[in-house]
Amino acid sequence: MSGRIITVAQQKGGSGKTTLAVNLAICLHRLGYSVALIDTDPQGSMGRWFIERMQAQGEDEALDFSTSSAWGASYESEKLKKRFDYVIVDTPPKIDSDLRPALRVADLVIVPVATSHVDLWATEGVLDLARREKSPVLVVLNRVRPNTRLSAEVAGKAADMGAAVADTQISNRVAYAETLGLGLGVAERNRNGPARDEITALTDEILAVMDSTE
Repeated sequence: MSGRIITVAQQKGGSGKTTLAVNLAICLHRLGYSVALIDTDPQGSMGRWFIERMQAQGEDEALDFSTSSAWGASYESEKLKKRFDYVIVDTPPKIDSDLRPALRVADLVIVPVATSHVDLWATEGVLDLARREKSPVLVVLNRVRPNTRLSAEVAGKAADMGAAVADTQISNRVAYAETLGLGLGVAERNRNGPARDEITALTDEILAVMDSTE
């Protein structure tokens, strides 16, 4: 059975795409799945994270990394899903024709949205492009300040745009930045209880959504 492809996309920079992608990968890995990461963002943050991880922990056959141009993401991900249970594609913060291949091959497109109206507005382009490619989308509220009226308002407006919105929200926690710099995910640090719990809950929700769309 071939693996499944998850593309993480957002037009606006600073939405936490890479942080979300690597933490999802680590959660899947800890559940016993093999995971391949593809970085199509020239900024290369995911690659730097993977180098830090390799230096600290060595090679892991069940967790791999490669780079690709945006237009080559479909070929690379289709190739990797023959060997891995999940392929996670991190994309650059822009919306243009180059992004379409990564959306087209995705079994699910994850769109992280920081809780601001500016970030929400930027989401429209991703949603429109994903609809054209007939790719299922899950919007994830990221870097949230819990229990604020703005968070609830952004979630409501995202739903009004016709997007499925994850029940799990990812809070704005220092733990995500700290572990990223060490080549880790928050699920690998016992002292990151709240962060670990929410990223684990989001991973479970993403798996349930993907199972329901098969």
